[in-house]
Amino acid sequence: MNANTDNPPAAWLLLLLAWLVAATATLSALFLGEIVGLPICSMCWYQRIAMFPLAVILPFGLFPDLDRRMIRAGLALALLGLLLALYHQGIVAGLVPERIQPCVQGIPCSETVISWFGFITIPLLSIVAFATLV
Repeated sequence: MNANTDNPPAAWLLLLLAWLVAATATLSALFLGEIVGLPICSMCWYQRIAMFPLAVILPFGLFPDLDRRMIRAGLALALLGLLLALYHQGIVAGLVPERIQPCVQGIPCSETVISWFGFITIPLLSIVAFATLV
């Protein structure tokens, strides 16, 4: 089999860029949580659960002999993560009523820990990362 027909250069490059986004998001989340010591709310944990595996499974799609289901699984995780991030942004923006917010114990999900330039929050960065992957 010719590797160029199974995995064209443009598709390979897009997958490589997707992996770089996932790896950057994963390392950034670990840095902010473990090194900087920012508190992690439950919605952030759910988004991490969707993002962290992407940094591991997306590289498997770069090789032509490996199963293409890895890419489909990655897309499913990215869509799930995008929905979670959008919901989290709704909580931060005050659009989600308090009675249906998932963060009942511990760190409140509505709390803005980081706000760069007055509007860039961690949930917004998560939306950008997941939307880029989708």
